[in-house]
Amino acid sequence: MKIEESTIVETNDYRIIIYPASRPLSARESKAITERLFDFLATWAAHGKPLSSSFKIEKNQFIIVSVDEEIEAASGCSIDELGRVMREIDEEFQLGLFDRMKASYLENGEIKTMKLQDFRNGLKTGSISKEIQVFDFSKNTYVAFLSDFLLPLKRSWAGIYTD
Repeated sequence: MKIEESTIVETNDYRIIIYPASRPLSARESKAITERLFDFLATWAAHGKPLSSSFKIEKNQFIIVSVDEEIEAASGCSIDELGRVMREIDEEFQLGLFDRMKASYLENGEIKTMKLQDFRNGLKTGSISKEIQVFDFSKNTYVAFLSDFLLPLKRSWAGIYTD
């Protein structure tokens, strides 16, 4: 199944894992990733018990996988299996999904992604506006994702670089 905002009951707080690509996905890549994740999540299980899971590709660049742990908790082995599938996707399409030393932000309606060091330097030198919004890949619940995935720079994790 696929995450659809209209069907999410927001009193349930699903566990999520965010896989940020370093660039937008092409239509072909998005279709192939969607098919692969549909197939994988249809059989994803923890200790033989099916996981109630879904996914979405947010802003054509961020793959969000969710699991309803009130039904069945994802185990270490099941998370490892998801990681294996995501690494295969990452290797096939060269997306940088596991590169955590990068920053993604929204400036003038455009998503930009760069090395964390270049991002910090850009804020310091003023080549990156302080009026941007920053994506936070560390969110691990659906409610936190809805409320805090994209925040103004000063309220985000990157706000420490503005002084």
